[in-house]
Amino acid sequence: MIDHWRRLDVTVRDLAFALLLAGLALIPALGGYGTQVGDLPTRPMDALAIVVVAVECLPLAVRRRWPAGCLALVSLGFAADQLWGYHTVSGSALPIALLSAAAHLDRFRWTTVAVASAAYVPLAIALARHGSTEGVTGFVTFYLALALAWGIGAWLRQSRAAEARERRFVAESTRTTERTRIARELHDVVTHHVTAMVVQTEAARYLTAAPERLDQALTAITDTGRLAIADLRQLLDLLNPDYGSGSRTPTAGSLLTLVEQTRRAGQPVEFTEDGEPADEAAEAAAYRVVQEALTNALKYAHGCRTEVRVRRGDGDIFVEVATDAPKLSVPSGSVENGGAPAGVSVGGSGRGLAGLRARVDALGGEFTSGGRDGGFVVRARIPSGRPA
Repeated sequence: MIDHWRRLDVTVRDLAFALLLAGLALIPALGGYGTQVGDLPTRPMDALAIVVVAVECLPLAVRRRWPAGCLALVSLGFAADQLWGYHTVSGSALPIALLSAAAHLDRFRWTTVAVASAAYVPLAIALARHGSTEGVTGFVTFYLALALAWGIGAWLRQSRAAEARERRFVAESTRTTERTRIARELHDVVTHHVTAMVVQTEAARYLTAAPERLDQALTAITDTGRLAIADLRQLLDLLNPDYGSGSRTPTAGSLLTLVEQTRRAGQPVEFTEDGEPADEAAEAAAYRVVQEALTNALKYAHGCRTEVRVRRGDGDIFVEVATDAPKLSVPSGSVENGGAPAGVSVGGSGRGLAGLRARVDALGGEFTSGGRDGGFVVRARIPSGRPA
């Protein structure tokens, strides 16, 4: 029932309130108990009172669609109500109309305030000529009460606007974060596989005289391409709104496959792994660290010895990937802890290592990368939760 009510047009909902207020105003037992300003003698209900009540209450049906017109009609009805002394409950419509105008009026808000304030002056004069005993103090007090209703509406408007700005900011931040995450995943997946395929293809040029080795190289390129397609499909599944919990996430359990792929690309890799697999997020981060480090080794130190060590213990995963490369080239801006080693030709964007730092930092870990004597080393400490 509540959901059905909320789906109704706002005018229909406001009309129900307007009719309720009008019905209360026409109840004889409530006569003379409405809003009063001027203290004129109460006049008995008659046919004209029905018209006054209708002019006061029914415009409330459009108080959110046309707040200025609603306020004008309600003010007119209120003035007639007070001058003729009906003093019905419908007089409560004026502060409601003021509050709605302050909350929903988009343009000419200060003009509306000025016109409404100016219109109050002749009403007070007319009431005084009809024998009102209100006095200046009473009229000023009533004006301040109406101003309070306007102020509440203005505060509601500002609060609603602040909430809208906050929602827009959160939505934009979420989109930016998601775009960054997708870009990082694409970089990790595509760069590694494509780099391996390029290296294998370059090596195949020199194997035409050895058909068996050429066939092995082409098979390795095919296998790498299939892995790239599988990983891209997985990433597209993550972007699918119907993505479920059955998707595969790369973990340290896949590290051996990653190392074997790099070895087939011609990179000598020594791999050691200790400890039981931890939670999925930590294992995925460890996988990406190793993947990016091996990709850089293929790109900048092809054929040089690379050592991968993964150790799990004490609630952390420790990853270290060291590459021996007397003439190693690394991405620009990625060398830390004292700059590039001797013989290193710095180039590239460094986006991969920057992405790894962001990924590890998000889990509360530590990430370092930099040159050492005759090579380059990447280290990461990734906090892990309970075992997977």
